[in-house]
Amino acid sequence: MRTVLLTGGSSGIGLAAVQLFVSKGWRVIELSRSGQSSASVVHIHCDVTDEASVYAALEEAMTHTDRIDVVVSNAGFGISGPIEFTSVEEAKKQFDVNFFGAMRLVKAVLPILRKQHNGRILFTSSVAADLSIPYQSFYSASKSALNAMALALANEVRAFGIGVSVLMPGDVATGFTAAREKSIAGADVYPNVLSAVAAMERDEQAGMTPMHMAKCLYRMATCRCLKPMYVGGTIYGIFCLLNRLLPKRLVNAIVGKLYC
Repeated sequence: MRTVLLTGGSSGIGLAAVQLFVSKGWRVIELSRSGQSSASVVHIHCDVTDEASVYAALEEAMTHTDRIDVVVSNAGFGISGPIEFTSVEEAKKQFDVNFFGAMRLVKAVLPILRKQHNGRILFTSSVAADLSIPYQSFYSASKSALNAMALALANEVRAFGIGVSVLMPGDVATGFTAAREKSIAGADVYPNVLSAVAAMERDEQAGMTPMHMAKCLYRMATCRCLKPMYVGGTIYGIFCLLNRLLPKRLVNAIVGKLYC
């Protein structure tokens, strides 16, 4: 029985991935702060912002399996608001979960994968890593940093038989939208912030299903030849391609028109 270990599996894309891997006969170990164990899923409490919690969770996970085939770093959240009125503490919190949380997981799991000389590490990023969204700058920045780390990691661990890849979903209808920490500070200076965030959230709630992204993760977990990056959703793949082909000034202006 193959084993997948993933963070953030209590809701959204993570929960859909848990359900899909279980249906495919995998042993699933889910790390989060609010999940629950079941007959087919081992839940272990884990706070990715706490290094001791991550290492303790991995130690407990290895009492349930003798190997880990796939690791999915999926835990994340979003904040929104103008850069000028976002506190350093808020920005650090965003990075602590989305970037450093993934880094803590990687550091904890790599000794296990290296010993196996096999395994895959998959990261859930975002199309916002490629296309920086106004008033969601620190979310975009944290996911862009995650992409950069993943690409470097792929080269560092290739010799150990470990594959690394990133999934960049577009708009997905999940509880992520409601969980976003929205700041209206500076709305009198930046009046577009409220309409921009509202438009972004409408797009999310009209977006793809979490299971669509879960299927992408499953294909990444099982494909023979793993690519460095995947984009979730055909239209978003086109957006990312145009971002690489068109002048950056034009692309950024188009994004600005959509949200400002």
